Amino acid sequence: MNIKRILCPTDFSDFSAHALEHAATLAGYYTSTITVLHVFDAIEPSVDLALLERLREATVRAAEPAADKSVEVDVRVEVGSPVRQILECASSLPADLIVIGTHGAGGFEHLVLGSVTEKVLRQAPCPVLTVPPPAEGVHPEGSVLFRRIVCPVDFSPASLAALAHALKLAEESCAEIDVLHVIEWLAEEDPTAHIAGFDVPEFRRQLQLDAEARLRTLIPGEVRDWCKPREQVTGGRPWREILRVAEERKAELVVMGVRGRNPIDLALFGSTTHHVVRGARCPVLVVHTD
Repeated sequence: MNIKRILCPTDFSDFSAHALEHAATLAGYYTSTITVLHVFDAIEPSVDLALLERLREATVRAAEPAADKSVEVDVRVEVGSPVRQILECASSLPADLIVIGTHGAGGFEHLVLGSVTEKVLRQAPCPVLTVPPPAEGVHPEGSVLFRRIVCPVDFSPASLAALAHALKLAEESCAEIDVLHVIEWLAEEDPTAHIAGFDVPEFRRQLQLDAEARLRTLIPGEVRDWCKPREQVTGGRPWREILRVAEERKAELVVMGVRGRNPIDLALFGSTTHHVVRGARCPVLVVHTD
């Protein structure tokens, strides 16, 4: 993994402070620089200079925990639309990773309800790590050691790109990794199930066997030399199964791939990624492919 520049937006809430803890630990591991960005959401571009100075001082204070870990930090204060400024900053740095909290004050408050986080996820030019509020039993305080990773795969190019990221992270942190494929089962009450000679249980079994075989081919032999990847095929709603497996396995990271940022892809974005990011008790790394 080549993470040299991390962008971490802050709204001065405890939630964005928690995201910064994760960013600082990653930065320490990868010898990265963190840019801590605060955006003052104002319609008019002209803002009192004294206010900007106070905001800069507050941003410097917010960044102190990362600086205390001997991580290189720079701070920025911008005025305007939070989403636009975050995306522009990510492109201009350029950032290798955005780390952002899923809850917080002001613009970060309502995740995936027209919020800053959702829009950044959709349009970011680099991978985005979303960090939920601290949850008991998910992480040791101040640590983002990814000891257990779950990576859902639907065999699309986007999910395969995410799997490549997940395997690299697993290798670097000696993590256990679950590679998960979810089949949306044909319901027993589906009209197709009543067609003469159509055996729903057998059809499901064949789908599962095929998916298991495909998953096995995705794990390179050298990966099996340093860890024991766990391939899993389940049936149901994908987002529910991803959250269930992540909870059962006490995952410390979920890695997901999403398609590009054109209008059709953005319209289809929500569904699975939307629910997983909103419901996960651990960070979720979202990887875009164009």
